[in-house]
Amino acid sequence: MRSFALSIARRYLFSRKSHSAINIISLISVAGVAVGTMGLIVVLSVFNGFGNLVMSLYNSFDPDMRITVVEGKTFDPDTPAFHELLSSSDIKASSGVLEETVLLSYNDRQQIASIKGIDQRFLQSTGLDTMVVDGSLLLESKGESFAVPGYAIAYTLGLSTARPFNALTIYAPKPGVVSSLNPEQAFNQRSIEVSGVFAIQQDFDSKYVLVPLGFAREILNEENEISSLEILLKPGVDHEEFMEVAQAKLGAAFEVKDRLRQHDFLYKILRSEKFAVYLILSFILLIATFSIIGSLSMLIIDKKKDIAVLWALGADISLLRKIFMIEGLLITVSGAFFGLVLGFLICYAQQTFGLISINNGGGSFIIDAYPVKMQIIDFLYVFATVSFIGMLASWFPSRSLLSDERLALADL
Repeated sequence: MRSFALSIARRYLFSRKSHSAINIISLISVAGVAVGTMGLIVVLSVFNGFGNLVMSLYNSFDPDMRITVVEGKTFDPDTPAFHELLSSSDIKASSGVLEETVLLSYNDRQQIASIKGIDQRFLQSTGLDTMVVDGSLLLESKGESFAVPGYAIAYTLGLSTARPFNALTIYAPKPGVVSSLNPEQAFNQRSIEVSGVFAIQQDFDSKYVLVPLGFAREILNEENEISSLEILLKPGVDHEEFMEVAQAKLGAAFEVKDRLRQHDFLYKILRSEKFAVYLILSFILLIATFSIIGSLSMLIIDKKKDIAVLWALGADISLLRKIFMIEGLLITVSGAFFGLVLGFLICYAQQTFGLISINNGGGSFIIDAYPVKMQIIDFLYVFATVSFIGMLASWFPSRSLLSDERLALADL
């Protein structure tokens, strides 16, 4: 019975001998579903591309794992638990990091920022050198310390590596000094040359100045303690498993976070925005499928004689409904298939050739074209969504226009 219903529904949709307005409307419905599906795939893929771009910028600055103390600002990593953890063969590089909010001064300009003390070896392992837009990523050379500020800080203070005298003055609060009649006694003051400027993302560019860990210890009067321990793992290491093992070794006094949890709020925002875009476009697609209801309704009216013949030959109401339900699903699935193919081709062309440029000629963007990242899960979700919407759109006319009472009317 199912194959019989399918053959009739397929004939109604794809028959070459029929070129009535009903068939044209059905093809328009297929095109409408295809365009809606294609749009959903393209928008989600572009959204994935931007999300992936943002996270790659964050990941270029953040380590695989960051260990911080739950209470307080600093801790001493010279303990058996940390020694055991850092001896793991899964670790590629590690570094103690010392951070503090300071006052920056250059010529007659000032700005509040945070210094981040880190060692050169760890810095070179992060790939941050690819984000340097001026100068070089140099923290120490021949016993001399250098600073690498963010682009927004350098712009505000007027810093440039092209200037021969570009020493940056840093004022850091002295530990334990609450107040003083002489403000200079409450701060440690050091000058440091600028070797380069990095540009990643506004949150980093306007906040951080990278300095050697030894320089940070000196200006902050810290001998052994650090603000956090940053770890880079070797390729192929399971981050979730390593995080659980590290947390078990260090105990509840410390907090171990991978890249996902370091910016958990950002990840949640990206997921929420993508879901909101998905819902909005799904509603637009739902409106597009209203044409299926009109197409099936007109088809049922147009095929009254066929329905009467099948009814007279013994076809029950469920079979007749199944024919037009399958007709609606064929329209939906055909449109979804063509839409997925078109969406894939458009995304692939954009991903490969960068057909649509994002640059307006000012040269201020870090990419030249709209980023695209296709995910198989998006294709599956879109196909399932379109199929479900098409099933609902097919159910309504086949259920309301085909009933025992209507089939019993003489005009059939």
